[in-house]
Amino acid sequence: MRAKREYRDRAETEVAVLDALVDRTEEGMSVFELRAAVEVDIDELEDALSTLKDDGLIVVESGGSDTVIKPDDRVIPEAPTDEPDDQSIVDWLRERLPF
Repeated sequence: MRAKREYRDRAETEVAVLDALVDRTEEGMSVFELRAAVEVDIDELEDALSTLKDDGLIVVESGGSDTVIKPDDRVIPEAPTDEPDDQSIVDWLRERLPF
């Protein structure tokens, strides 16, 4: 599942983080899981997480030794059909070519 359309006009890394978190809404993700899912360096991920937290789009829950990051409720689509899972050719090319 993907984040709501109104949150997709952000930086590429921020959108990738939101999409990964929306896929795991209930359990959330650790920073290490996010880094593996988004496939960016730690500095870029840290910047994206900071921006998303400042904008109130993610929630960080600390419990004991674990820190879990979850998407804010307003980022999660109401229904699975809110945003199609099919990726357009342009999106596919944009992800693979360094423009």
